[in-house]
Amino acid sequence: MPSPRMGGHSPVSNKKPKNTKKTLSRLLRYLNKYWVYLLISIISIAFVTLGTVFATRLIGVAIDKYIAKFDFKGLIKICATLLAIYAGTSFCMWLQSNLFLIVGQNVVASIRKEIFEKIQKLPLKYFDNTTHGELMSRVTNDVDNISMALNSSISQVFQSGLTIFGTLAMMIYLSIPLTIATIISIPIMLIATKAITSRSRKYYKEKQERLGKLNGFIEEIISGQKVVKVFCQEEEMTESFSKRNDDLLQVGVRAEVFSGMIGPIMMALNNMTYAIVVATGGFMMVAGFPMTLGTISNFIIFSRQFTRPLNELANQVNAMMSAFAGAERVFEVLDEAEELVDTPEALELREVEGEVVLSDVNFSYEEGNPILKDVNLYAKPGQTIALVGPTGAGKTTIINLLTRFYDIDKGTITIDGRNIKAIKRNSLRSSLGIVLQDTYLFTDTIRENIRYGRLNATDDEIKKAAKLANAHEFIRRLPDGYDTVLSDGGGNLSQGQRQMLAIARAILANPSVLILDEATSSVDTRTEVKIQEAMQNLMKGRTNFVIAHRLSTIKDADLIAVVNHGQIIERGNHEELMREKGFYYALYSNQFDTEKAV
Repeated sequence: MPSPRMGGHSPVSNKKPKNTKKTLSRLLRYLNKYWVYLLISIISIAFVTLGTVFATRLIGVAIDKYIAKFDFKGLIKICATLLAIYAGTSFCMWLQSNLFLIVGQNVVASIRKEIFEKIQKLPLKYFDNTTHGELMSRVTNDVDNISMALNSSISQVFQSGLTIFGTLAMMIYLSIPLTIATIISIPIMLIATKAITSRSRKYYKEKQERLGKLNGFIEEIISGQKVVKVFCQEEEMTESFSKRNDDLLQVGVRAEVFSGMIGPIMMALNNMTYAIVVATGGFMMVAGFPMTLGTISNFIIFSRQFTRPLNELANQVNAMMSAFAGAERVFEVLDEAEELVDTPEALELREVEGEVVLSDVNFSYEEGNPILKDVNLYAKPGQTIALVGPTGAGKTTIINLLTRFYDIDKGTITIDGRNIKAIKRNSLRSSLGIVLQDTYLFTDTIRENIRYGRLNATDDEIKKAAKLANAHEFIRRLPDGYDTVLSDGGGNLSQGQRQMLAIARAILANPSVLILDEATSSVDTRTEVKIQEAMQNLMKGRTNFVIAHRLSTIKDADLIAVVNHGQIIERGNHEELMREKGFYYALYSNQFDTEKAV
């Protein structure tokens, strides 16, 4: 079975979406619910734009009619009007900003909820073929990109667009020659901005890719610290990190240098525009054209109002493209095929006796690469079936098929005579108990980790399960007992203690069919005795499938199935297989000789 691969976070930045129109349409469906908020926001943005343009014009009027004529009474009136306009525009800016934040946060919360719920419904195959870092990147970084766009970028795009059109209309109304003088530098700005942003976007993209690789390396080294230390690889890892860090530094500097060029260039072009406007306006006044100081002052302000939104628009379009690219990646997860939905005719498993039959089972993870070939296996209720064989033989795959983590390609698997494909998945899995070699424990109390086997279990039932699993004594000795909070994956417990908690969890679930996947392969002999005793308590009265690493632990199994190259090549109890002196005999003898030598 392919193993999940680990990876670092890979933030999406400055990447273009493949289908912007489709992605935008899909995002708008989330926004439809908040159309009233959006309408009020757009009206507020329109008021801000009109108020800003009108206020700028009033400044010109004040210069021509009141300041030039020393009319202080009129100047006070127009200043009061300006104050009212600025107060109104400030309120509208605050209102639309908050409304967009409310909409953005609600939409992002909905998307996060959807993607988390989707993850719970994805088949195991998806997680086998997708790195943890890649999936985390979609759930966190890509969703954050969407959040940034919804919180600020969309409103700024609206505001910038309206400001450009409103300012341009007012400039044309006041003076076409000065309008031409104001916008003459715009093509130069656009060309310069495009040239710089295309280069900076390339470096930012490369920066994010290298950052993702660096994060993946850090995550891997932190997770594998024991291996690093035991092989004395600290210096080599430090050098490897330094190389990756230096690569990131170089491309990061390039990205910031090119990005930082935009500000000075825009400032120089804006100053040039001011000079052109003043020169043109002054020439028109001297030449006798209808022109006033107030109008020239207006155009100096308008030139800034016109060019600033252009720059903001360019920046926000890049941010929105990044958000759309992130949204596409999120929607790709949401569109992934889920585990097959139970049919309306699917049955509930009730009072399971535990008869399990595999008939001519064939399976492959990838088409054309068969893993299991014509596997036949029969387990009577209450029997213990041991699966043995070399690594990669297909033992764990049989377990994955029993639990319907994967569906078989050909053949049938039945429990109590019912095809498992005709049984509801939750009902099937509720009837199965699994104790894996790599026990996973959540960052929660010991009590709640055991309770995970049956959420409505009482504290007394939890303690009873722990006692049967031989876990009660070590739990009782912990500072907080059953309320001890476990670290990530139960790292503050030994492997054997984690295994006992997993057995306690399975005992609490009270399954009809039990699966033990090499549950004692990673513990010492003394702990193994305790775990074996706990497993005997767990296995009583159940049908058991045991994947054994230490063959000495399954000598009492009712049936031992020897799996090799995806087929069951031998079957029988321990004595029968030893008498045959076949594959099992060789495995057992080699292991016995090795353990004896040790």
